Order: sequence, then C-alpha cells, then structure tokens
Amino acid sequence: MIQVIQAQNATLAYLKKKFALQQSEDDQFFTEWLNNLPEISELEKQYLNRVKTNYLNVLENAPLLEDAVKLVVLSPLLDLAGFYLPPFYIATEESIEISEEIIIDERESAEETKEIIKGRIDVLVLQDKLWLLIIESKRSNFSLAKAIPQALTYMLANPQPNYPVYSLVLNGEDFQFIKLIQEDKPMYALSERFTLYRRENELYKVLSILKKIGQILM
Repeated sequence: MIQVIQAQNATLAYLKKKFALQQSEDDQFFTEWLNNLPEISELEKQYLNRVKTNYLNVLENAPLLEDAVKLVVLSPLLDLAGFYLPPFYIATEESIEISEEIIIDERESAEETKEIIKGRIDVLVLQDKLWLLIIESKRSNFSLAKAIPQALTYMLANPQPNYPVYSLVLNGEDFQFIKLIQEDKPMYALSERFTLYRRENELYKVLSILKKIGQILM
C-alpha cells in the first residue's frame, strides 16, 4: 500500500519518528548566524529601511499573500545577498519526493506500507549542484512554527546529504534560519527569530546571515 503525505502536513513529531530527526543542543552546531557576519553597507541599510517601510505600509490594507511577501520582502533580500548572480542560481517550485527508502519505519505489518512525502520548494538557491539554501515563504498571518516542519522535510530531501543545508522561513514580518546536517543522523538547529516589529531594522541581520551562508561553499 502506498500512502502519499503532503509536505505541508508533516509535523515535527512525524519527522522525528520517521527520520530519527533530532534537534541539536550543542551551542556550536549552528554558529553561522552569530559569528563573523559580513558588514552591511550604508546603502544596503537604506534599501532595507525602504523594504521594511514598504512591507508595513502594504500590510495596513490586508494580510499579504505568499506571492506578495516574495515580491516585497524576499526578492530584495536575495538580490542584495547576491543569489541572483553566479556562482549561484535560483530554482522555484522545485518538486521533491521522499520515499520509504530513507524513512525509518518501526511498524511490523504483514502488508508493507510505502509512505511518500511530496511537496514543492518555494525557492531553492544552488551552487553548482549543491543545495545551499531552501526558502519557505508564507502569507503574513501564517505562523513560522507551522512552516518549520515543512522546511525540514525539504531539507531532508537534499540529494547531497554529506553537506549541510540551510533554510530560511519567513512570513514577511518574521524570519528564522535552520541548519541541517545528515552525516551520521539528521540533526538540526534554529536561529533566533527576527521580526520587523522591533525598533531596529532586523533585516540588517537577516541580510548578513544570508551573505554568510553564501560564503559557506565559496
């Protein structure tokens, strides 16, 4: 029997059971969002101030849908981070499928159940054939807590599991980074959550982290 599960319906509990996924408690596991971040120029800060203002102004009329979040917030960030230029390239709506071959199923049954998780990655940043950054963009009133399991599902589908992969989940006003390593067993960690509702423009930090991730494989 084949059971198809949509990636957006996967929960953390499901991923932990089926993939033996664990959250790292090591403070040194994910330091890329903390240490030696690239500087942001004054011109970039001015641009990011405008991005923040644009988003908050547009939001006054109604909650932004996913496409609007990508247009108003995500696209400028990817541009400033250099992800539209070589050696990077962007793939959108990339299909993924994870089958039972890499799912740990402890159930004993006379009839085998093959579980397949399917989904589409919103934005995938690649360098050569290596997955570098997975971006999951949601509408403005969508909780990031629900987006994180979906992003982790896509990260587990990375065809080069010997390399770390990063993810950014955002809903326009909140941003959070994820790191996943699968060398021995799949381990992940989360960054702090950044928000546009603080007085300081936290897009500065988000851009710095994006630039740092872009340097990882350089």
